[in-house]
Amino acid sequence: MLALPMISRAGDRQPWILVDTEALTLTVFSGNNHVLARFPNISIGSGGAAAYHLRGDQTTPRGTFHVSWVDRQSRFGTFYGLDYPSAPVARLAYFEGRISGEEFDAIMNALQHHRTPPQNTPLGGQLGIHGLGGGDPDVQQAVNWTDGCVALGNRQLRRLSNWIHIGTRVVIR
Repeated sequence: MLALPMISRAGDRQPWILVDTEALTLTVFSGNNHVLARFPNISIGSGGAAAYHLRGDQTTPRGTFHVSWVDRQSRFGTFYGLDYPSAPVARLAYFEGRISGEEFDAIMNALQHHRTPPQNTPLGGQLGIHGLGGGDPDVQQAVNWTDGCVALGNRQLRRLSNWIHIGTRVVIR
C-alpha cells in the first residue's frame, strides 16, 4: 500500500503532486488519496534521488516543496520552479556544515516571507518540474537525464498544467 503524506488541513482538496523517484511516476492527488492523474516514465536527476541536492551533483532532492515561480518561456516548455531549498533541507545542510550560518539565515528568511530561497548557495537551485522542450523524447524513456529536476514529456506537462500552479505542494520521495 502506498503511504501518502498527510494533508495539512482537514478536508483539503487542493491538488498536490507526489513524485516517486523509484517508480519514476508523478501522481496528482486531490486530498489524501483521490488520484486525478498519473504520469509514468518521468525522469529525475542523472545522479538519482538524495536527501538534498548540492550544486552540480545532478541529484533530485527528496522532501516537500511548493511551486514558487513559473517560467513559460523555458527551453523545456513551461518550467514550474520549486521553493528549493526547503527549511528541513537547509537545516540538515547547515548542521552537516554544507552551508554557512549566513546562507542558512537567508534561506529561512526567504521562506518565512514566502519568497523563493536563494538559488546561489552550495545547495544550488533552479529545480522544478518541466518538459522536454525540443529535446529527444527517446532520451526520456531511456535514462534519467536532468540536473536535478523532474521532467515529463511535453504532452504530459501540458496535461499537468490543469492542476499545477504557484503554491502547489510537491512531495518528492
